[in-house]
Amino acid sequence: MSLSIRPLTPNFVGEVSGIDLTQPVTREQVAAIEAGMDRYAVLVYHDQRFTDEQQKAFSQNFGALEHTAGGNIVKPQEKRLDPYMADVSNLGIDHKPLARDDRKRMFNLGNQLWHSDSSFRAVPAKYSLLSGRITVGKGGQTQFCDMRAAYDALDGATKTEIEDLICEHSLIYSRGLLGFDDLTSEELAMFRPVRQKLVRVHPVTGRKSLYLSSHAGKIPGWPVPEARAFLRDLTEHATQPQFFYSHSWQQYDFVMWDNRTTLHRVTRFDNNQIRDMRRTTIAGDSETVAQLAA
Repeated sequence: MSLSIRPLTPNFVGEVSGIDLTQPVTREQVAAIEAGMDRYAVLVYHDQRFTDEQQKAFSQNFGALEHTAGGNIVKPQEKRLDPYMADVSNLGIDHKPLARDDRKRMFNLGNQLWHSDSSFRAVPAKYSLLSGRITVGKGGQTQFCDMRAAYDALDGATKTEIEDLICEHSLIYSRGLLGFDDLTSEELAMFRPVRQKLVRVHPVTGRKSLYLSSHAGKIPGWPVPEARAFLRDLTEHATQPQFFYSHSWQQYDFVMWDNRTTLHRVTRFDNNQIRDMRRTTIAGDSETVAQLAA
């Protein structure tokens, strides 16, 4: 059986079959997956029983793995996983659910906000690849919105207004939305804001897309309240039902998405249940805009 992709939503989410990603893949298969990503932006696979090493090996077909340093508040001695595996579970180092008031858990609640992975880095991420090792029966869906279609649906005046706008992104902004503001001086320095374009152009298809995220908190030259109200309005536009897909996880599902052209979030779930989700992230290759001097 050869690799095939069928649409789950028109021109946004594709379901892939006919391939075992835990085994070495051919150049032709990699090319077909990349073409599918360029077309759909989100690809869903089922029954991919990865080990961490297998997931990393498959992911590296699409670029260099992003190191997780600087993307969370977990200290090295508290990490469950390899530093090139992002732990987006609800588990501590003892592999048990974190307490409700655990500082790491409260920080990770930011994943329930619409965001693009690593937009808080000067060089933002390309792809994210998420493996559902243990999934929950209720809640915990990963929801996606198509930022290409959202851009296309804007009126001409708004497209003109945002064409050259730059936003500042930081985990300080997204976590602050939830009231998580007790960051240490070291964390504040680590999460120093970076600059990103608000409109991005896909390097292969040439399509424009909105580059939004809960990490975006300022527009240089704008009053902060006006900038945040404007970004809120754009996000409300971009997350309308016509741009939306929700993935209900089954164990060993595997989903990959293009952070340059999508928004995503996880929905709330019972924290007493184990939800073991492991993400590899493909690093981007350039800044979207030059950064300010330190």
